[in-house]
Amino acid sequence: MAKVLVIGKNGQLAWELAQTKPHGITLSVHGSAELDIRDQYNVDRIISEINPDVVINTAAYTAVDKAETDTEQAYAINEQGVKNIAIACATRKIRLVHISTDFVFDGSQSRPYTKYDKTNPLGVYGASKLAGENVVITNHPENSIVIRTAWVYSSHGNNFVKTMLRLMKEKTELGVVDDQIGTPTWAKGLARFIWELVKNRTEISQSPLVLNWTDAGVASWYDFAQAIQELALHKGLLKKEIAIKPIPSSSYPTPAKRPPYSVLDKNEALTFTNIEEDVHWRKQLSKMLDELIA
Repeated sequence: MAKVLVIGKNGQLAWELAQTKPHGITLSVHGSAELDIRDQYNVDRIISEINPDVVINTAAYTAVDKAETDTEQAYAINEQGVKNIAIACATRKIRLVHISTDFVFDGSQSRPYTKYDKTNPLGVYGASKLAGENVVITNHPENSIVIRTAWVYSSHGNNFVKTMLRLMKEKTELGVVDDQIGTPTWAKGLARFIWELVKNRTEISQSPLVLNWTDAGVASWYDFAQAIQELALHKGLLKKEIAIKPIPSSSYPTPAKRPPYSVLDKNEALTFTNIEEDVHWRKQLSKMLDELIA
């Protein structure tokens, strides 16, 4: 029986990890109220008390635009906090699974990114997350996994899907950016992938390991919004159709620049699990919307 500590209790992924916990796992889930990852002593004490076999870190500063002016806090959580976790795990030979982001890339290429492609974040959020990857690799190189993912949503918490559903009920028309390309990712599917990695208890031959995981397929935010409306109408979550218009990013300026293309190559990740293939994002979206009906 494996003992697992999940850090980041209030997030979508931590919630889904708790929902999908396999048999034979003893799970502890801690949020910032109990475990402030910025406090090295606090991190060390709690990890020592729980003494898990695996730590999954889902905690992060994710306010992409706010990070541009709240730089100190973004780095305190995404770099220093991660370093505290990595050192505590390395000291005790605990496997660490750390969640990162597609925002470590600048989106300048037109094919899916592999872990070998050059990182070049466009803003503070991406830069602080890349710094977090680096402190894992530097401080816990022998038994760690970094998972890069993108466009995560869930039936739990706040996210693009739930925001779109609310706006589609309130508005008669929406403009959605169509020149940022990536892959929507259902947090439940990501959680199942992580549990597959946790169940694979063999030593990691190429640690530190960097893997990409999203659902399958490619979409713009406009494509994603269109699919949300189409499926929600079919399932009765929405009563009326509204106009959704594609707009360029330049029409919706934000403090932080986003990568225009951030599709991730998942081929290597599939070789580490019993998952035969990643599921297309439209199928995953449909399953998530069914949870909102239930």
